[in-house]
Amino acid sequence: MANSSSFNEFLLLAFADTRELQLLHFSLFLGIYLAALLGNGLIITAVACDHHLHTPMYFFLLNLSLLDLGSISTTVPKSMANSLWDTRAISYLGCAAQVFFLFFLCSAEFYLLTVMAYDRFVAICRPLHYGTLMDISACVKMAAAAWASGFLCALLHTANTFSIPLCQGNVVEQIFCEIPQILKLSCSDTYLREVGVSVATLSVVFGCFIFIVVSYVQIFTAVLRIPSEQGRHKAFSMCLPHLAVVSLFISTAMFAYLKPPSLSSPALDLVVAVLYAVVPPAVNPLLYSMRNKELKEALKRLMQWVQGQRQ
Repeated sequence: MANSSSFNEFLLLAFADTRELQLLHFSLFLGIYLAALLGNGLIITAVACDHHLHTPMYFFLLNLSLLDLGSISTTVPKSMANSLWDTRAISYLGCAAQVFFLFFLCSAEFYLLTVMAYDRFVAICRPLHYGTLMDISACVKMAAAAWASGFLCALLHTANTFSIPLCQGNVVEQIFCEIPQILKLSCSDTYLREVGVSVATLSVVFGCFIFIVVSYVQIFTAVLRIPSEQGRHKAFSMCLPHLAVVSLFISTAMFAYLKPPSLSSPALDLVVAVLYAVVPPAVNPLLYSMRNKELKEALKRLMQWVQGQRQ
């Protein structure tokens, strides 16, 4: 049996066998990637350049867009290149880098979504204290804590995963490297180490999930008490995009990492991976801009400024 020290590359799952389907995969992922770049790039530019959006909510949205750009850039370009050049190979270090950055960016995004739930809670349930609790210093510290927590989790999991001897070859049954697929190649007697690390991480994730749920229970309770229909509509417009992003992210990621082995199959794993790692970064900008009047106006001003510069 091959040991992890006896090879210097992994073989990823081929998205398709025929050349036509490979080119279709390349074109589809290219469209999704360009949509993610455009959508998140516009949000980052609008928030950074428009002083009307220099508020805690949009500061966290800017961070979310940066994380989305990073996560989709970790997986999609390599998958596109493999289909375009009809190859499956990824270097050992490249695979480790994919695992690290994907786990880092996705973990940081989840922690940031937790912070954003707290921001919405304070804005709606504690409006008189919002300026004090969510000042610039507090926002920067919370965002930095989300990034740092994601980095530490990714470092711990990546180091632990790639320190385990791999005795089942180097074929990864996924279009990018992820921890569950790497662990399938490990020796059974060392698998318990990763289980211990995963339990510790899941405890933190579960705590964040409970915090988000409790926050939104209180938010919706407070919103339903607002007497005016216009006030309720404005409050829901602030919260529903974030709730949609949280639901999409948590449901797909939890199914990917917590589904029982009996449900695992290459086709299902592929679909779930695309749903949690590829689709959200492209869809999130649409979810946040659809019902957000301020963001739409900022984007309109940005477009008008660009057109004015061209003339």
